[in-house]
Amino acid sequence: MFKALVLLIALTTGAPTAAAADDVPWSVSTAANSFGSDRQNYSYTVNPGGQVEDGLVVVNRGKTPLELAVYAADAYTTDNGRLDLLTPDTKSTGVGAWVHADRDGMKVAPGQSVQVPFTINVPADAKPGDHLGGIVTSLKRGTDVDRRLAIRIRLRVSGDLKPSLSVDDLKVRYTGNRNATVTYTVHNNGNAILAARPSTSVAGPFGSWRVESGQEDSPQLLPGETWKTSTQVHGVTPALRLTGTVTLTPLLTDAAGSTGPLNPIASTTHAWSIPWWVIPALVALVVVLLLVARRIRSRAVTAGRRR
Repeated sequence: MFKALVLLIALTTGAPTAAAADDVPWSVSTAANSFGSDRQNYSYTVNPGGQVEDGLVVVNRGKTPLELAVYAADAYTTDNGRLDLLTPDTKSTGVGAWVHADRDGMKVAPGQSVQVPFTINVPADAKPGDHLGGIVTSLKRGTDVDRRLAIRIRLRVSGDLKPSLSVDDLKVRYTGNRNATVTYTVHNNGNAILAARPSTSVAGPFGSWRVESGQEDSPQLLPGETWKTSTQVHGVTPALRLTGTVTLTPLLTDAAGSTGPLNPIASTTHAWSIPWWVIPALVALVVVLLLVARRIRSRAVTAGRRR
């Protein structure tokens, strides 16, 4: 990765006609054509082996000529939950490899706009489901600063859509003061882009003293991606054996941008918790048992002597 990046202004949100930062002297937008004239990003449903032709519009809002690079890249979710694109030194294998602009660079005069046609060639063996990437314009300044503006490309390859999430590496740990920490990993093991709405609970034996804790939705995860998270559950009764349960409701966004919940999935795990009073009680019990055993042994010895 470069040390400084300006990206994702158009990748996730923004005005439909332009997306730019105050310190970036150009804007990018989707071309007006048969796909529409006010799109915020690119979204297609294509058969394996199919082709799409579209365009990117670049406007120089500054006072000096600009020389920009143009390329496509695969998308991924960062550790802080933001959507990002691979840099040119990292090989793309999905959308970034399927998109071909008609040029890899351009010069744009001040106040002028340039339209860059591009073609998406979907391989015949492309896997059904969601694929995400973007088309990027880049201004390199110096050796370690790269300013980039991009527009997201969401492509759904026709076939069986199998949205699916799983809960991996689930652990519950009692931390004292009636608190427990539940950690787990959300795994998108289907072929659709999904977010997860989690709900966490901790209970004692047979579901007793159950307490729940809500969490924020996870970021949207691409197929195959994971998201590690943890939550504290308060008011837990340390009832020796704790059961931690995580329920995930997958959130699927359709081509029109509407998000709806799918059937929830749940996973459970167990952990031991020892209340503070148990240890002295166990010590007292051991002392009592030792005294009883000693007395029984003493009586047995006395009885033997009398014989």
